[in-house]
Amino acid sequence: MKTSDLSKRLAAGLLTASLSIGAFAEEKKSFSIAWTIYAGWVPWQYAEDYGIIKKWADKYDIEVDIVQVNDYIESINQYTAGQFDGVVATSMDGLSIPAASGVDTTALIVGDYSNANDGLVSKDAKSIAELEGETVHLVELSVSHYLLVRALNTVGLEERDISVVNISDADLVSAFQTDDVRHVATWNPLLSEIETYPGATKLFDSSQIPGHIKDLALVNTETLADNPALGKALVGAWYETMSILASDSEEGQEARTFLGELSGTDQAGYEAQLAGMKMFWEPQSSVDFINSEEAHEAMDSVRQFSFDKGLLGQSAMSPDFVGIEFPNGSVMGDEGNVKLRFNDDYMQMAADGEI
Repeated sequence: MKTSDLSKRLAAGLLTASLSIGAFAEEKKSFSIAWTIYAGWVPWQYAEDYGIIKKWADKYDIEVDIVQVNDYIESINQYTAGQFDGVVATSMDGLSIPAASGVDTTALIVGDYSNANDGLVSKDAKSIAELEGETVHLVELSVSHYLLVRALNTVGLEERDISVVNISDADLVSAFQTDDVRHVATWNPLLSEIETYPGATKLFDSSQIPGHIKDLALVNTETLADNPALGKALVGAWYETMSILASDSEEGQEARTFLGELSGTDQAGYEAQLAGMKMFWEPQSSVDFINSEEAHEAMDSVRQFSFDKGLLGQSAMSPDFVGIEFPNGSVMGDEGNVKLRFNDDYMQMAADGEI
């Protein structure tokens, strides 16, 4: 789950930056990648359990351990502290936690973006404009918060025109059953449950901001530079898994069933979540997207939100504080403080059949 917690986020920058200072990358043979349950990330467990990770790690004479962490933000904090070599995260969280904490991080794989899996639902409002003066419950500082702000902007409203109440994702569905909670922003599978409430109306979803909520596989930049075998193994394993997951073969059906059960649903439930995502099944699709103007504009919007919410840290005087590098070498923000890099080298190698 893409869970967020305000206190964890605020503490993360101080704790993890101090733990990672002086940690230098080096050539090594064993690596660990942290993941948490969400439709775009559970394929890592399939790759682990069905021997795909081992196959690709063996090819490059390394070991890769795929480790499930129950708490999403905690998994990113642990990566930032150097306890993992990589982690799965949204682009916003990759920017606002490790990159903002000073850990040079590379987006190795652009797996998908939310394309309706995140949404804003109301019991009684029929338009976004009707939310003015109302209270919206959501996981504060998460992508749901970002989506809400973008939704408000479409009708000329700002966050100050409403009230936001923080709520745990674990409590959100049950809270929506009470009279006190009228409007919520959340993600699937919670979104699907909330939409079934009698009379509920989905006012806005992530299909209206394509490319803004990206799911990434992040790795430490220095670790990747010193160990290109890690990049090749992870990218090779990921796109082999994608080819299985996307197929109508018996193997593909089995994979979607496995991932449905792992996600707390079934094959149909998991396929419904996939339908709410723009999946990049093939590496060339990932490469094309991250090089698009759409992707650049989305990251600009994300960094503006992150700065406005104080997620880039106390030292950030503007959204330019953290430099974001794109595959063409262009940098958005401070060129002297590039800490988040979108690198398409390994995805391109996979697309060209060179991995």
